[in-house]
Amino acid sequence: VQLVESGGGWVQPGGSLRLSCAASGRTFGIDTVSWFRQAPGKEREFVTGISRGGGSTPRADSVKGRFTISRDNAGNTVYLHMTYLKPEDTGVYYCAASLRRWNTGSWPDPDRYDYWGQGTQVTVSS
Repeated sequence: VQLVESGGGWVQPGGSLRLSCAASGRTFGIDTVSWFRQAPGKEREFVTGISRGGGSTPRADSVKGRFTISRDNAGNTVYLHMTYLKPEDTGVYYCAASLRRWNTGSWPDPDRYDYWGQGTQVTVSS
């Protein structure tokens, strides 16, 4: 399985971006797909995730009400819709895929994921 993120870039505070995570290869086994981000000098942190059927979409408190995740299983793509962006949202955004359905409480653990993309940079500044 290969994951490729796209859609990052520079945006002013209050703006919006949509990130895409396209999966290829043996994608039929993928269950959970999540987005993580890493700011300079900080650890990678969980942003949000989505289960295979889309019924579970936990989000970090810092993005609730602003970020939404969606999934197009036919197109093997997961999207991260980001609105009302803040400077503290700046970082490299990674998508990650798991072949197992873990309890949602463990989704923030990077070790739960089997595949990672290379990341896409998001910069929020004026």
